[in-house]
Amino acid sequence: MNTKPLVPPYAALVIGIAAVSSSAIFVKLCASSPGLIAAYRLLFTVLLMVPFMIAARSAVRKSLKTFTKLDHWLCLVSGVFLAFHFITWFESLRYTSVASSVVLVSLQPLFTFAGSIWIFKERLSQKSWFGGSLAIFGSVVIGWGDFSLGANALYGDLLALFSAFLVSVYWLIGQHVRTHADSGTYTFLVYGFSTFTLFVYVLVRGEPLLSPPPMDWAWFLSLAVFPTLLGHSVFNWVIRWIPASVVSVSILGEAIGAAILAYFILGETVTLQQTVGGILLLAGIFLFNRYHQG
Repeated sequence: MNTKPLVPPYAALVIGIAAVSSSAIFVKLCASSPGLIAAYRLLFTVLLMVPFMIAARSAVRKSLKTFTKLDHWLCLVSGVFLAFHFITWFESLRYTSVASSVVLVSLQPLFTFAGSIWIFKERLSQKSWFGGSLAIFGSVVIGWGDFSLGANALYGDLLALFSAFLVSVYWLIGQHVRTHADSGTYTFLVYGFSTFTLFVYVLVRGEPLLSPPPMDWAWFLSLAVFPTLLGHSVFNWVIRWIPASVVSVSILGEAIGAAILAYFILGETVTLQQTVGGILLLAGIFLFNRYHQG
């Protein structure tokens, strides 16, 4: 545990935040459907993980022996929720701005802790309740501002909120399974089940699998490499060196990074209400994370 890391952990954390900030941008640049984008993002992620899983095959086999039958079912359920999180979030980006969508998806800690209260009987402090209320008020401000932009923007906001709920279930299942199972093996299984779910979804909808626009292949791979492997995988690594509470709050920087990238790459602007609502929401989640333990 005291081994000096090859990369300064806080520098790696900044790299991870920058990497995940690119996710919404790559999705916006894709011409394919949300389901197909999500399917290939996870497929390429799984394929990139395979060499590492083979290299650690003895540890993986040992880890799999600790998985119960219930754990495998939970991995499947987790993968399904992750799949539909991607579908609904990517779909939301077709209707609302990057800033609104990413900020509203940032509400996932509220859903996660609500589930923790119900399932794991966690307690919340008064400051945490205040933070949660502030975050919800911020989301209302964003939604009210987007309502003036038309029904489509508000529909996109609702999809983003539902996406936040879906990914919260994914995190809650992971919180349970990873108390007694290897994180890498769990992640690989969940990504595998999620990939399968997404391809079934695309096939049921009758969408062609092998004929996306040529440039989309580059965006699919970019989604796997940057926000997934260089983003979320880096967060899993830095938790060894940086407190999880610091990491969870720092990830909120994705909303700011995504808005900046959307401004320069997509030409999107941020309205005053989006700015005010976003600040309130992020401040609320900061307080919620900071004081969530009663």
